[in-house]
Amino acid sequence: MPAPEALFAFALASVLLVLVPGPSVLFVIGRSLSLGRRGGLMSVLGNELGALPLVAAVAFGVGTVVAESVVVFTVVKFLGAAYLVYLGVQAVRHRDAAGRADEPREDRHTPSWTLLRQGFVVGVTNPKTIVFFVAALPQFVDFHAGAVPAQMMVLGLVFTLVALVSDSMWALLADTARQWFARSPRRLRAARATGGGMMIALGGTLALAGNKG
Repeated sequence: MPAPEALFAFALASVLLVLVPGPSVLFVIGRSLSLGRRGGLMSVLGNELGALPLVAAVAFGVGTVVAESVVVFTVVKFLGAAYLVYLGVQAVRHRDAAGRADEPREDRHTPSWTLLRQGFVVGVTNPKTIVFFVAALPQFVDFHAGAVPAQMMVLGLVFTLVALVSDSMWALLADTARQWFARSPRRLRAARATGGGMMIALGGTLALAGNKG
């Protein structure tokens, strides 16, 4: 277990970090606009669950290999970017899906497990998260106290819980905006297409980003 003061400092740093909108927030907003509240919240949960294997990888030294290897980092980066683009294209393709405006077909018929799995894949293929954990976690670990992997896992769990709360709020805000769009079928189609477009743009941005940027 990390020292109480280190745990508090890391929790505060996590709050400050997640309050700044980043790729995860854009992904969540895009999913909420395309799929509604359930789709957005399940994507948040899956995305944060996807971060846990990355914490474990860093805790046991595997994450450092990914962060330091240009080839491995690039492969993971392009896999994650390609999957984001795929999800975005699917959202744009299904923007005209039939159903009540406030309950789109995709949100009613897509199993929660599928939404969770999609969010998980996006989270676990985000190499930027590995780089962050590799850089940040050791700064708050007491190496003299031993059990370093366990300390890192606790810190990673704290960050994940903070991100879960913050990203869930963004998902609910995006769904609130979507409900206004849902009053008009045309606006609803535009909202779905916008959400898909955001994911496509995010995937393209991540693919073109520098390896260590």
